[in-house]
Amino acid sequence: MLLDLVLWFSLMSLLSIGGISSIMPEFQRVVVETNHWVTPAEFTQLFAVSQAAPGPNVLISSLIGWHVAGMLGAVVALLAMTLPASVLAWYVSGVWDRFKDAPWRATIQRALLPVTVGLVLAGGYVLGTPGGLEWRNALIMGASAATMFATRLNPLWILAAGGLLGCLLF
Repeated sequence: MLLDLVLWFSLMSLLSIGGISSIMPEFQRVVVETNHWVTPAEFTQLFAVSQAAPGPNVLISSLIGWHVAGMLGAVVALLAMTLPASVLAWYVSGVWDRFKDAPWRATIQRALLPVTVGLVLAGGYVLGTPGGLEWRNALIMGASAATMFATRLNPLWILAAGGLLGCLLF
């Protein structure tokens, strides 16, 4: 079980361009559908707890590791999720700085931006629809997105309104 955590989380660590939010659909697929470590509802709950706790988004990996194999699983999952990407970033940063004026560098940065945005949006969809897309969660997501784009309202108010609406509808 620990070896599975190391292998899967290390692989996802290397794919996480833009942070863990960018790989959330794949993360959910591996954790819920492939390995059956948690249910879709448990995954959403663990994600909510990891977001409520102070610290980085990657805390969800330690919560899943804890769920799978206790304290050792939490430590192994967190290290597997952070070390490979950290080592790769350290090596790549040297090359990246060396070519700071190269035209291909700017092209790569521009190309990665829409990829990262798309992956983050896909992650939001996965987290917003743990039991599948239905009218209630579509209404909450749509209203929240429309409010974010149309107003300068603090996102915490939108989050609170979405939580209240979720309590009323579900």
